[in-house]
This record gives sequence, structure tokens and C-alpha cells, in this order.
Amino acid sequence: MNERPKILTFKMPAEASPLGYRQKPARPLLEVDRLRKTFPHAGPKATLAAVERVSLSLGEGELMALLGPSGCGKTTTLRMIGGFETPDEGRITLAGRDITHLPPEARGIGFVFQDYALFPHLDVLENVRFGLRHMPRAQAEARAGEMLALVGLQGLERRRPHQLSGGQQQRVALARSLAVAPRVILLDEPFSNLDAKMRVETRQEVRKLLKSTGAAGILVTHDQEEALALADRIAVMEGGRVVQIGTPDEIYRNPATEFVANFIGRSNILSGTASGMEAKTAFGNLPLSRAANGAVSLAVRPEQILLEPDPAGTASIVGREFRGHDQIYWVQEGERCMIVISGPGAQHPIGSRVRLRICDCVVPLT
Repeated sequence: MNERPKILTFKMPAEASPLGYRQKPARPLLEVDRLRKTFPHAGPKATLAAVERVSLSLGEGELMALLGPSGCGKTTTLRMIGGFETPDEGRITLAGRDITHLPPEARGIGFVFQDYALFPHLDVLENVRFGLRHMPRAQAEARAGEMLALVGLQGLERRRPHQLSGGQQQRVALARSLAVAPRVILLDEPFSNLDAKMRVETRQEVRKLLKSTGAAGILVTHDQEEALALADRIAVMEGGRVVQIGTPDEIYRNPATEFVANFIGRSNILSGTASGMEAKTAFGNLPLSRAANGAVSLAVRPEQILLEPDPAGTASIVGREFRGHDQIYWVQEGERCMIVISGPGAQHPIGSRVRLRICDCVVPLT
């Protein structure tokens, strides 16, 4: 039960890079158009909008993350795509076919639940075979066996779910979804029941597995590190709306709003006056990542700031956190407290005076 999952090796699709991230846009497979969903509400309002005009598209073989805090509407969006909730408004199409009002079993979409939803009274093989009841028994068992081999669980066919580790149960749930050959797989917080080390190992296995089968996937998570590591693209949600969609690099380096800047990683927010590709700030004139004019808020990542020892400096170290590969410093300058990330070689004791220098383009926020 405590055995670690095997690290699997898969042949990557030709159109993918060595890390599996697509190098060109994929053809749209799934399209979600202005979905809206409300629920009864006990407060002053009769209903509460859980999802408000959400639109997104998913390409062939693409893996997208719906990322946001608890209550932002990401799981409700996923459940509408899967057919477990009916939208009040909007449309869902899969390969050009309107599936908005079809039941889950008629959509050609697989679903991996947060708790895996394995049947405790069935063994591993029977759990995977459950969705293949339309096939002759021998054919269904052969298909289930193929899927278990694909996820590295051959030899465990007759175990019950309680005899497996969390990572193994997660792969059984994934094998069950893959067995019916869905075009799209939906994953609702699939790694939340695993410890930190196994989450890292298992999520990379799942990414490789989905890429090897060619299935597209949508992953719901509130874990920014998980989304950045797994997804080809990320849709960031806030208050029932999608506020930004882009690749992990685009989302991190060019956040559209202050919410995105603070939710994806950490950011220092500065005020400034922009003129074209430059802004005047308390740190001098800073280059911008995109043109802006007038009063702006600027996102500065902690790793974009250099700490320079200076006994006459106007800033001082008020906090420090050692993380091995780097260190986080909290630096007070007047009424402003900045977060700075430095490499492990730099050592600045608490109380020391420093000077701050921003060494990269900063992002104007909307």
C-alpha cells in the first residue's frame, strides 16, 4: 500500500516539444460559449451567479488548467462541460456537435473526480471495465487490461481500491476514463489527496500519459504551481469569470490584472505614471513590457529586484526565509514593504541596510 508509483515512459507526439508543450496552436476541439449558471441564494439576492459568461476553447491534444481560488466557478464550469450541471445560458460544442443538453454518458467526455469515485466492492480490473459494459466481457477485460498496463498498474488487477496507494487509485480512475477512448478528459482537483512529493511525480506522469494518448484535457486546480507545471494554457478565473487565458509563460510574465499578478506567483504592486514604453516611479524611470499612458499600477516580480548592500540605503531587511535554491526577503522602505527573491549565495541578515534596484521590464496592469 505504501509503494511508490513507477515512473512511466511514453513516446511523445510528433507535434510536441521534448517537454510536451505544443509549439503551435491546436485545432479547436471543444468550444464553450458564454456559459452562465446561477444557484439559489439565501441572502438578499434570490440567486447567485456561480459562472458568468465564461467562454474558452480547447484544442486537439491540448491540456488546459482552470485556475482560481475556491468559489470562483471553476468546478461548476467543469461540471457543465461534463454534463453534471445544466447551464442557464450558453453553448458547449465538441467537434462541432452541440452537447449542451446531452447527458454525461452521451458526450464522449471522460471525468476524473476529486475523490476518484472508485467502487470499493470491485477490484481494479472491474473498476476500469465498468464503463465498457456495452462490450462483450472478454473484449472489455482485454481493453481494461491494456489501460492498466498503460498507466503502469499491470499485476494489480485483482486488488481492491483500499489496497492501493493514493497515487495508484488516481491512476485507476484515469485508466477507467481512458478506457472508453474519450476525446476530452476532465480532471477535478485530481492530485489534492496526495502528499506533496507524490503530487509532483504523479502530475508529470498524468501529463505524459494524456500526451501519449492524444486526449485533450481540462484540469481544475487552485494550485498555481500545478497549473504552471501541467498546462499548455491556463484560464484564470475570478468571481465566476475568466479574467485571462494564455500559456503559463504569458500568464506569469504578462498578468493582465492585479488579481492575476498576485494569484500567479507573487508580485509587488507599484504606482507610476506611464508614457508609452516607460513609467516614472519611486524607483526611477522603468521600462514597460507593453505601452501604457497615464496613472498605472505596475507588477514587479520578486526576482526582478536586486538587493545591494548599502549602509546608507533607505531600505532595510525585516524578514528572511531560506528555501535552499533561493531566499525570500521582506524589505521595508518607508511605508512600502517589498518581497525580493535572491539566489542562495546572497546573504543579507535581518536589520541590514540595502538599496533596491529593479532590473527588468515591469508590467502595467488594467
